[in-house]
Amino acid sequence: MDVWFDSGSSHMGVLETYDELSWPADMYLEGSDQHRGWFNSSLSTAVAVKGKAPYRQVLTHGFLVDEKGRKMSKSMGNVVDPLKMIEQMGADILRLWVSSADYRNDVSVSNNILKQCAEAYRKIRNTCRFILGNLFDFDPDKDCVDYKNLTELDKWALLKLDKLIRRVTKAYDDYEFHVVFHSVHNFCTIDLSNIYFDILKDKLYCSHPDDPERKAAQTVLYEILNALIVILTPILAYTTEEVWGQLKKEGQLESVQLLDWPQYQDEYINEALESRFEKLLEVREVVTKALEEARNKKVIGHSLGARVTVYASEEWFAVLKTFEQLEKMFIVSRADLKAENEKEDSAVSLEELSGIWVSVQAAEGEKCERCWIIEPSVGENEEHPTLCRRCQEVVSKL
Repeated sequence: MDVWFDSGSSHMGVLETYDELSWPADMYLEGSDQHRGWFNSSLSTAVAVKGKAPYRQVLTHGFLVDEKGRKMSKSMGNVVDPLKMIEQMGADILRLWVSSADYRNDVSVSNNILKQCAEAYRKIRNTCRFILGNLFDFDPDKDCVDYKNLTELDKWALLKLDKLIRRVTKAYDDYEFHVVFHSVHNFCTIDLSNIYFDILKDKLYCSHPDDPERKAAQTVLYEILNALIVILTPILAYTTEEVWGQLKKEGQLESVQLLDWPQYQDEYINEALESRFEKLLEVREVVTKALEEARNKKVIGHSLGARVTVYASEEWFAVLKTFEQLEKMFIVSRADLKAENEKEDSAVSLEELSGIWVSVQAAEGEKCERCWIIEPSVGENEEHPTLCRRCQEVVSKL
């Protein structure tokens, strides 16, 4: 009768002793060395007595090592104290680091690795802050816009959100928490911050507060934030509670822990829209390169100081002409679309993307002091001589 028999029979001693428990266990969780230890001895005793395993699932993890793969040791001075780390950075960053690692292998931890997690945490937190800041005048009971009335950009954002929910839900079911971390971080950094938020800022800040397209964008932001905080609650327990405290209305559930898991929305899946936007974003990379070259040559400063002309092959022209207001997508003051045979010799292209060329000139007109777009209409209105036509109308209504 050794220690392995003692621990290996604990399923009988524990699960069948307490009324609130049941045999077999939902899961046995331990380090990888227990395959020949506790997992094995438990299996042997259970099969001998009951003819089946004492667990429905077994989940194993590796061991903590430093960033060079060495076992942690006080004598080597490579131990990271989680309590000190919590005091310095907060518990949520420690939790985020745990989720970021593929625990099935040995997991590295060091102060440098934790600092990287702190940067990832800051990006996720700032995403939530940006959305909260732009929902200050949004009442979901009155202002929500139906899906059919959203812009294509808004529908693209919801499409990306639905894909995220599906991927993250499967990852949680499979205990692949690192997939949750990387999926959410990429969604916040690339899909939201670099694309959706970047394009949306003009509409959120400069349109009339009651503009239908602004309310449509706020509807999408509200849905994104509600989904994000529930997805992240198992990991960022404190941060999501803080966000929910700012987001919830009177009469809503007290804690984020009580909210339902976000549901899949088949209506949001639109392969044709996704394909068109992927092509637009490829073109946007060429525009970004052309803007950067023009900035280096002192042709422009900020991208809103630019007028871009996109020269497209017949195939690309057919795709791009389906988009309205290309200047909004590229964040410039004006964008023109022309055929390939009209292109200038100095137009910029990318080797990996054939059929697209972009030229950049300084935009014509004066800078609107409200939206910063350079427009010929600035100065037309005597009452508001420093505003463009759109901002004149908005300010007059306000």
